[in-house]
Amino acid sequence: MITCGMCETENADSAQYCDECGAALTQTPHQHHDYLMRPLEAEAEDAAGGGRNGNGNSSSNQSTNGSASVVAEPAMRRAPAEVAPAQGAPLFARRSTNVSDSSLQQTSQCKLVIQRGHASGKEFFLNENETLIGRWDADGGIFPDVDLDTDDPEAKVSRRHARILRRGDEYFIEDLGSTNGTFVNRGRRLLPGDLQPLRDADEIIVGKTFLRLYLTK
Repeated sequence: MITCGMCETENADSAQYCDECGAALTQTPHQHHDYLMRPLEAEAEDAAGGGRNGNGNSSSNQSTNGSASVVAEPAMRRAPAEVAPAQGAPLFARRSTNVSDSSLQQTSQCKLVIQRGHASGKEFFLNENETLIGRWDADGGIFPDVDLDTDDPEAKVSRRHARILRRGDEYFIEDLGSTNGTFVNRGRRLLPGDLQPLRDADEIIVGKTFLRLYLTK
C-alpha cells in the first residue's frame, strides 16, 4: 500500500494518484500544494500585472509573422468524483418470458402453457438451448426462465426444479433433484440427471403445476 502524503489515505501499490484527495502519490505535500495553487497564483498575477510575465512581456507571445500564440495554463487536477447509481435503478435485470413480448413469440420454436389453476393459459416462450423451470429466488441468485413463483401458491415447485434442453430440433427435459418430482405424460417420476425426450403436446407436471409443451412447425 502507498500512503498519501497529503491526507494519509492508503492507496493500492499501482495507484498514481490518491483516491481521496487526488494528489500524485510521488509528490511531497509541499509540491502538491504548489501544484494546486499555481493556476490561482497565475490568475492573480495576470489580474495585477495586466497579463505580463516576469520579463515584462505579455503572457501571449508574438510570433514573427505578427500572430499571437496563446500559452495555455495547466488545468488543476481534481480527485475523481464518485458516480452514484441512478435513483430507482434495479440492482439486477430479470429476464422476461411474458407472452406480451412479441419478439419472443416471433422467434420461439417452443412454448410451455399452464393447463390448470388461476394462471391457466399463461405461456412461456423458450428461445434458449437450456431453459430452467423453477421459482424466483433473488437471495439465492436463482432466476428461472420459466418462473412459476406466482403460479405455485403451495410452493410445490422447487427453486431449481427441472430444465428443458434443445439439441438441434429435439427437446429433452431433465429433473434437477426436485422435491416433488417431474413427470411426462403422467408416466414414472423422472430420475435426476435422466434426459426424457419431449414431443409436441406432451404434458409436463412439475410439483403440482401442469404444463403443456407446444412445438411450432
